[in-house]
Amino acid sequence: MFWFMLIALVAVVAAVAMAVLGDGGTLRDSEPDRIEDRLPPDRPLARSDIDAVRLPIAVRGYRMLDVDEVLDRLGAELAERDARIAELEATLAGAQAGAVGAPSLTKDEGPARRDDAGE
Repeated sequence: MFWFMLIALVAVVAAVAMAVLGDGGTLRDSEPDRIEDRLPPDRPLARSDIDAVRLPIAVRGYRMLDVDEVLDRLGAELAERDARIAELEATLAGAQAGAVGAPSLTKDEGPARRDDAGE
């Protein structure tokens, strides 16, 4: 009876091992846990894009590669927006400086109204 139980146990262990290992005899590589909703590469990010980002959790927190990718993208877009804002502010300051040097019309110096022209 002992030998029968031992052979049955070996058969069960072998069947489970074959089921787990599959045909090749090795375990399949697990799919890496990655960001499901990538940030859109074809347009600037919106607030809703940032709110929708869900970083995959790894053994010790978040996957550094995914976090670095998101932070690099956000940093690049913020730098681009800061540069554009500085450019627009410089253009506005130049336009305002040009307007200061131009003569301005006051109420009295403006073109005559039609009521005054007829009198």
